[in-house]
Amino acid sequence: MVRSFSHHKLKTFILRRRATAVSLFSTVSSSTVPLITSTLLQQCKSLFQAKLIHQQLLIQGLTDQLTTHLISAYIAHNAPSTAIPLLERLVPSAAAVFCWNSLIRRSVTLGFLHDVHSLFLRMQRLGWRADQYTFPFVLKACGEIPSFGRGASVHALVCGYGFESNVFVCNAIVAMYARCGALEDARQMFDEMCGRGVCDVVSWNSIVSAYGQIGKARKALELFYRMTDEFLVRPDVVSLVNVLPACASLGALLQGKQAHGFAVRSGLGDDIFVGNALVDMYAKCGVMEEAKKVFERMKMKDVISWNTMVTGYSQIGGFDEALGLFEKMRTEKIELDVVTWSAVIAGYAQKGYGPQALDVFRQMQLSGSKANSVTLVSVLSGCASSGALLQGKEIHSHVIKCILNIDEIDQENYLLVITALIDMYAKCKSINIARCLFDSVATSDRTVATWTVMIGGYAQRGEANYALELFSEMFQEHKTVKPNAFTLCCALMACARLSTLRLGRQIHAYVFRNQYESASVLFLENCLIDMYSKCGNIDVARVVFDNMQQKNSVSWTSLLTGYGIHGRGEDAIAVFDDMRVAGLDPDGITFLAVLYACSHSRMVDQGVRYFNNMHTECGVVPSLEHYACMVDLLGHAGQLDEAIKLIESMPMEPAPVVWVALLSGCRIHANVELGEYAANRLMELESENDGSYTLLSNIYASARRWKDVARIRSLMKYTGIKKRPGCSWIQGKKGTATFFAGDRTHPESEQIYELLASLIQRIKTMGYVPETSFALHDVDDEEKDDLLFEHSEKLALAYGILTTDLGLPIRITKNLRVCGDCHSAITYISMIVEHEIVLRDSSRFHHFKNGSCSCRGYW
Repeated sequence: MVRSFSHHKLKTFILRRRATAVSLFSTVSSSTVPLITSTLLQQCKSLFQAKLIHQQLLIQGLTDQLTTHLISAYIAHNAPSTAIPLLERLVPSAAAVFCWNSLIRRSVTLGFLHDVHSLFLRMQRLGWRADQYTFPFVLKACGEIPSFGRGASVHALVCGYGFESNVFVCNAIVAMYARCGALEDARQMFDEMCGRGVCDVVSWNSIVSAYGQIGKARKALELFYRMTDEFLVRPDVVSLVNVLPACASLGALLQGKQAHGFAVRSGLGDDIFVGNALVDMYAKCGVMEEAKKVFERMKMKDVISWNTMVTGYSQIGGFDEALGLFEKMRTEKIELDVVTWSAVIAGYAQKGYGPQALDVFRQMQLSGSKANSVTLVSVLSGCASSGALLQGKEIHSHVIKCILNIDEIDQENYLLVITALIDMYAKCKSINIARCLFDSVATSDRTVATWTVMIGGYAQRGEANYALELFSEMFQEHKTVKPNAFTLCCALMACARLSTLRLGRQIHAYVFRNQYESASVLFLENCLIDMYSKCGNIDVARVVFDNMQQKNSVSWTSLLTGYGIHGRGEDAIAVFDDMRVAGLDPDGITFLAVLYACSHSRMVDQGVRYFNNMHTECGVVPSLEHYACMVDLLGHAGQLDEAIKLIESMPMEPAPVVWVALLSGCRIHANVELGEYAANRLMELESENDGSYTLLSNIYASARRWKDVARIRSLMKYTGIKKRPGCSWIQGKKGTATFFAGDRTHPESEQIYELLASLIQRIKTMGYVPETSFALHDVDDEEKDDLLFEHSEKLALAYGILTTDLGLPIRITKNLRVCGDCHSAITYISMIVEHEIVLRDSSRFHHFKNGSCSCRGYW
């Protein structure tokens, strides 16, 4: 019953449509059919009607006269497969080439770019000659694919057909080369057009846009001025929309204002695209008040207008204004797109407000808006900045479910998200998970960002060896990936941590051979100052500083810190004074470096004066770290009563770092009572720093209170705190050699111990007496001598003497403070070897030469 009913309905529908067609044609005589039929073909509203008319034309034998109209009707109703056979049967003619143009234009509009080329080739094979309307569409398709080879072939045909002076065709060629990334070819074509005098405003817009799109904003701006000043071409809306982003990226506020003035005078300022470009330009130049004025004066706004303002405020830290606009968009029912949400999330993340970024992301999910790769990268950055590992894992789960399991995901977006995940895990102290994700990316797919976040993750987590291994792998096995400034800075950070001067010098040479932007160069030079300082070569750090084209407060502070850790307090103070003369205001970090330098150079009075004046003269309020540094300074100088008074006067609760500084002073000056007090305060704060227990143990050992030493050791064992083993390393010709106390694993151990025994015997005749208090064991003095003999820094020194050419410095690094006995022994050894011995411990540098140390015994 249902089937017969459906069949009946279908039959009725067909009969009605046929009746409509019969009625349509029965109203006209045969003499008027051609004229009426062409009109009917233009007015028919469906493919069915077009086919009915086609049928009637076949019956009447009038198809040849109306074929082009019929083809146009089929194209208009999306039936190219029906139109093309009709077109192929036509005799090629200039008058009918518009049918091919219509087919090609349709494919471009619908995004069927490869079909455009197929249609063009088909047209050529059938003997049809393309005209000035064909080429612009074909060239546009070649540019959007992009296909340089096809575009160049079409360019050759343009020349062969004699259209090289047609401004519309030539503009399309310029645009095609630009989209294909062939800027030199685009510029050559543009220059030829100028030479022939066929340039118009579209030509200029095309070439300015080409330079802007590849990041050459300065060149784009130069061309815009040539267009207006030299060639007197009047800019249009597109010209302004091209030049304003160039002003924005260069921070060229003056030129941006000039473009704004022209827009107002010429009446183009009311255009929504120009308005959006002006808002964006002012926002990126950091002039949000001007951006706000333009925004408020815009007669028409779209979501891009609002997003630009929200993004602008977010980037300068104006979160209240950004959120105010964000809420206003909601109130006024303006559709929030993914850009809006991402801008707010990115703003929070960039300023380190991870929880707020996560909160906005949750709101975005509840609203039903779908996150894209930019959103996810921003929210993962927020997790990384706040150490929110749990939330970062939740985002990772979301990424797996909604992004990574999509087969069609763009490779670039995929790598962006994976790189953000690696960065998040590394900064949230899950370096092993970060490495697993890194290893999951095919080596051929890794970008410089992927390598950089992994190398940086290792360097920032203190695993400098892994960082440098990965950096070397990047260079040796993946030469197609060129490190950027951030990659090199991460490697320099690792070199500084390990005192790997040789590799640091190689990176410095690489920086010389490769050009980087000025901002990146400043960043790199600051890292080089830090690296040379921490690798024991402060004089080279000074050379880098003196040769810098521009300096910022980081540059001055890095050099100042370097002088401080090398015990060159007078030089540090001189740098501080020069910094103030140069017009830079010192901040809290600068004062911390100054106080540190004073503490390590016996400059107590100067340190006290800087501490007392930092707030009154420079407006810097002393922080916990400044108080800790002052306690260290007073403690080193033996002014322990002054140190405890300072602690009691602190406006904040003393943290463990303050009590450790006091405990260190008590260790130097053997003040058992005050040392016990500081240790008890540390235990009350539940500090699990093994160094504080070791310091107290040292104090008891110096006082020969062995029962208390045993008690501290038992307490450490009970609470699960393990003393870090002393470790020293030295970079030799065959790589880095590492030594622990009593270490006999090195292949040259026999020679090392023989040389060390000989050296100890020689310096004993010169007056060296082992300081057995540093053995820290309740055994007889002979056994203590043996224990001291095997300390890691002594073993490293012996290895250095065996393997280093005469006259060259021996550079040793220790993970803990050098012990007093080793310091004394090395001072004597420096009198009988032809080397400067540079020892870096966890606190500072010691330069031993000719029987004296740069610390002058003040350490």
